[in-house]
Amino acid sequence: MKIIELNEKNKKELEETLKKRSTSGFKDIEEKVEGIIKEVRERGDAALFDFSEKFDHFDLNKDNIRISEEEMDEAVREMEPEFIGVLERASENIRAFHEKQLRKTWIETKPDGSILGQRFTPIEISGVYVPGGKAAYPSSVLMNIIPAKVAGVDRIVMCTPPGKDGEVSKATLAAARIAGATEGYRIGGAQAIAAMAYGTESVPKVHKICGPGNIFVAMAKKAVYGQVSIDSVAGPSEIMVLADETANPRFVAADLLSQAEHDEMASSILVTTSAKLAEEVLKEIEGFVQKLERKAIIEKSLEDFGFIFVADDMDTAINAVNDIASEHLEIVTKDPFEIMTKIRNAGAIFLGTYSSEPLGDYFAGPDHILPTNGTAKFFSPLNVDDFLKKTSIISYSREALERDADDIIYFAKKEGLTAHANSIAVRFENN
Repeated sequence: MKIIELNEKNKKELEETLKKRSTSGFKDIEEKVEGIIKEVRERGDAALFDFSEKFDHFDLNKDNIRISEEEMDEAVREMEPEFIGVLERASENIRAFHEKQLRKTWIETKPDGSILGQRFTPIEISGVYVPGGKAAYPSSVLMNIIPAKVAGVDRIVMCTPPGKDGEVSKATLAAARIAGATEGYRIGGAQAIAAMAYGTESVPKVHKICGPGNIFVAMAKKAVYGQVSIDSVAGPSEIMVLADETANPRFVAADLLSQAEHDEMASSILVTTSAKLAEEVLKEIEGFVQKLERKAIIEKSLEDFGFIFVADDMDTAINAVNDIASEHLEIVTKDPFEIMTKIRNAGAIFLGTYSSEPLGDYFAGPDHILPTNGTAKFFSPLNVDDFLKKTSIISYSREALERDADDIIYFAKKEGLTAHANSIAVRFENN
């Protein structure tokens, strides 16, 4: 990790470096994923069973593919009471935050007899993918399922890969039960995404697929988009810290490393107006890395995608922050709330010394499924709206339509759509 002067040239080089983490650079994986999806679409369960044997080394069949409600209940009973308590308290915070996002159907009646409105209805069935393998992420289970439950989704399907013995992470199952999953299936990888997108004999077709995963999962979600809705094509995790001379260098270093430990392609960036802080943060990082468990992953992440930029002034720093549009942004300055008003692009903003990024990952309440790879310029965090459909309502009386008929007919003819014009005109042809 190096300290670099922040200027236009270095900022452009940073943007190009971060783009290397995009899914667009994996054509070989894309071809493999398309093959898996084709197999599942054409062969259904049989393909899932074959892929489970090949990738998970588990003999999956129609009798053991489904995770029973009893297994989820058992996981809740078997986990430490302290962990269940944490899950429940985190769930309360997440649910309370997302309940504030709910919107109501509205109808407006005008004096001329016209009625306009918008009706909100939840999607009927949602799917969530939960990674297995190296690590379990019960926090992501909560973050994906609870907004769907708050929106009113009736059926929430979870897919997660089994171990060689067919077992699924107890932490995952407990979190799914507490969050409100209605059913689960022992399948992972691109084949799980395909199963939820197209349906098989055992796995229902869903209307939306959410949840993180490896590059195969991300590419599969990208491939089935349009057949179903998805939350996003998530890239590697990223954090940016915007700090001035008032920031605590030890805290800043710890926060940067909280994302570097995710994987080798995670990005950790400090933008500061203080050269002294930059030096102190770098020194703290070097000390922390020697003590942290995921040292090899952290070192690789920092080597390839870790940066400390020193800006001449805060305006230059803020412009860089908006251009990069990081997934997580911490603002650790003398007046973080004032700085926040100038930020246009970030997935989630953490303000002040005691609002470190893991607070959002686990407990505060806002969703941690966030836009990555600069997509915070046009995408939002996962939220209740993602699980709601908006339907327009239109009702005109004869009098109301007659008032606007000439304008509609003129507009339609301008577009060369005379049948559209006739649909209006025919209602008044005997006048």
